[in-house]
Amino acid sequence: MNNNVEIIGHYGSDRIIAMSAWTSTSRELSPEKESRIPKLIDMLWTEGHETPFEKGSVHFLVTCDIASHIHLLKHRIASINAESARYKELKEDKYYLPSDWTHEWSEKLRLFTATSNHMYHKCLEELTPIIGRKRAKETARYFKTYNSQITADVQFNMRSFANFLKLRTSEHAQVEIRDIAIKMYELVKNIEGNPFEHTLKNIYATTN
Repeated sequence: MNNNVEIIGHYGSDRIIAMSAWTSTSRELSPEKESRIPKLIDMLWTEGHETPFEKGSVHFLVTCDIASHIHLLKHRIASINAESARYKELKEDKYYLPSDWTHEWSEKLRLFTATSNHMYHKCLEELTPIIGRKRAKETARYFKTYNSQITADVQFNMRSFANFLKLRTSEHAQVEIRDIAIKMYELVKNIEGNPFEHTLKNIYATTN
């Protein structure tokens, strides 16, 4: 199963970000002042006045391998809530196979994953009457492999989203998290009405 990203919501826009910045002077918005929003966004970003960008946010649902989930968790300024094997049995047994592997090694990993998933469910079943279901769930998940997939609710403000993109679209980033980051960027760019048009231009310039 491929890793998957969908956008489930957003708040704010270039206009909201500009209005936040103008709070320090005057929030009164005339047509002439509104026409200056693109230049203001450019100035704020290039001169490092990044706090107003926290007033815009993007919200995703991400299904990915555990290794990529760990990459997401390393961004402490992101808000993340994920599927947990501690609280429920992971019955779907979702897993990821690298697309650039040879068929031979991909098949070996598929079989290994199938075995580990079987052991996970068997361990949970047999240990539940001995140590209780809560403790069995907590520990049976040790059989889950790094390529097991979980679904996470991930939200960034635009300032933290820029930091995430800078690190995770780099050529040095792991392929899987780079693909996720690029998908996120494309989804935000294609929000109807392009509310973050000028913010994204500056983010893209920073990350490339």
